[in-house]
Amino acid sequence: MKGRQARRGAWKTAAAALLAAAAVTALAALGVLDEPDLALADRLYQRPQARSGRIVLVQIDQKAVQALGPYDQWDRTVMADVLDALGREDCRPAVIGLDVIYGGQSDPAQDAALAQAAARCGSVVTASAADVGTALAPDGRGGYQLRQNAVLGYERPYEALDQAADVGFVNSMLDSDGVLRHHLLRLTLPDGEEVPSFARAVAQRYAEAAGLGELALPRTDAAGFWYLPFSAAPEGFSENISVADVLSGAVDPAYFRDKIVLIGPYAPGFQDSQRTAIDHAAPMYGLEVQANAVEALLRGTYPAEAPAAVQLLALFVLCAAVFFACWRRPVKLAAGVTALVCAGWLVLCRVLYGAGYILRPLYVPAAAAALFVLCLGANYVRTALENRRVTNTFRRYVAPEIVRELLKEGPQALELGGKLTDIAVLFVDVRGFTAMSERLAPERVVEILNRYLTLISQCIRDQGGTLDKFVGDAAMAFWGAPLPQADYVLRAARAALAMAAGAEELARQMEEQFGQCISFGIGIHAGPAVVGNTGAPWRMDYTAIGDTVNTAARLEANAPGGTIYISRAVADALGDRASVRSLGGTVKLKGKADGFEVLILDALREDEERKEDIPT
Repeated sequence: MKGRQARRGAWKTAAAALLAAAAVTALAALGVLDEPDLALADRLYQRPQARSGRIVLVQIDQKAVQALGPYDQWDRTVMADVLDALGREDCRPAVIGLDVIYGGQSDPAQDAALAQAAARCGSVVTASAADVGTALAPDGRGGYQLRQNAVLGYERPYEALDQAADVGFVNSMLDSDGVLRHHLLRLTLPDGEEVPSFARAVAQRYAEAAGLGELALPRTDAAGFWYLPFSAAPEGFSENISVADVLSGAVDPAYFRDKIVLIGPYAPGFQDSQRTAIDHAAPMYGLEVQANAVEALLRGTYPAEAPAAVQLLALFVLCAAVFFACWRRPVKLAAGVTALVCAGWLVLCRVLYGAGYILRPLYVPAAAAALFVLCLGANYVRTALENRRVTNTFRRYVAPEIVRELLKEGPQALELGGKLTDIAVLFVDVRGFTAMSERLAPERVVEILNRYLTLISQCIRDQGGTLDKFVGDAAMAFWGAPLPQADYVLRAARAALAMAAGAEELARQMEEQFGQCISFGIGIHAGPAVVGNTGAPWRMDYTAIGDTVNTAARLEANAPGGTIYISRAVADALGDRASVRSLGGTVKLKGKADGFEVLILDALREDEERKEDIPT
């Protein structure tokens, strides 16, 4: 029976674990925690790294504006002069990336000067920009579908510069929370032309100049984005080299030899900055974003997000394990398992990121913590309900203090079965009650019986006994179970003497009212018995069974009214604390061999001593 119940309980727990894991996984799939998860991923994954030193930023900054005038008044010959200063034969950079959009026609001489300077440098990448949005596009089956990141418009450099330099778009796309984490690798124009990103064009030019061969490109998602591992936080690439410094010769041109020189706006007034994954608080200028993207492309290590199905499967399995480990477990054990899973998952995320795989770091810790709290709350409610059930069951039988102790045993206190233990058993019966009940109305009989049974119950409770049952005008109680008790035999003796004393007062009242005298016959025996729940799962009794119980019943059956019969086992346990009289083997008990000694308990000496100590 216990084995089947245990298996049934295990199956129920497993089913609950799978259901809870499925619910949590479904919430994760719906993206409930996407934003906090992305924030945690940024803190866990995006950290400054050692840079190669091959990228130099030449900044259109406040210093340049002060030296050359407001930026919107610069003509294109200013940038032509910068390119000429950088493009000397003896110190030419490997590639110059011009993060400035020179679209449309301007002054022909200025346009020609800039285009010719770019051609003289030989390795210039200039910027373009696309208007990207959602548009209807053919689906290849004769219909149309909404296409994300469709090019609605495209601004490229004016024709002469477009022919003299490579071109890459500088668009930056933010995630849903307004943070830059991904970089778009390429755009397809409406006419089918594919335009690389500015960073890709610069990195490819450098790879060719440095003899690195074809650039290894990252794997992109369906929209063309790849995860950008930042190498430096805002101002991490900056060496405070201004366009003004290049034009004035303040920086040795040899410093730029064989390097990647990126030129672009680097001041708040240009409104070219955004929050990035490596630092949510400090905005990063667009020129630094391009530098980070170029560095990542040249490094060639591209962490990619693990497939969503794999991550959700891992979440489901771990959640089921956490639930199974926390359900009906001690709080310390459940908390330890939860903490271990959370910490282990974060360590795994960091390790796999180094191996090129990006996991969602928040889902497992958040789900594990939520399941821990759920199990903790459910365990608390279950324990409270079980304690209430135990209380409601045992408060009818035992004193309140024993109920409180019994609650510590938990739900097993209510399982079928019993255990062998030494107890003292007391039987008590009302002598003369049958004769009285024949003379009185049933209502009066019940009233009198309840008064006697209340007295019996109170005497048992006062001594911490377990009231087993009432059988008509008789009752059975025992001590020493369900919890061990010190001097349990003495407690039974005290209860018996209290019953006898209380019966005398009740007898006087009964004789005055009804002319009928009744009294108690009591029997006590001590020894081993099986104590526990017997019956069926839906109807059980908490009782004691065994020869000790039968012997106590035989003693009570033979005890005259007003007399307490005890066995030698009880007398020996009481020792010199009790005043007893031996009847030897004169009382024959059914089922007992000759020579079984029966004694009469008259008083307890310790009770007599207490009376003598009371001042008169």
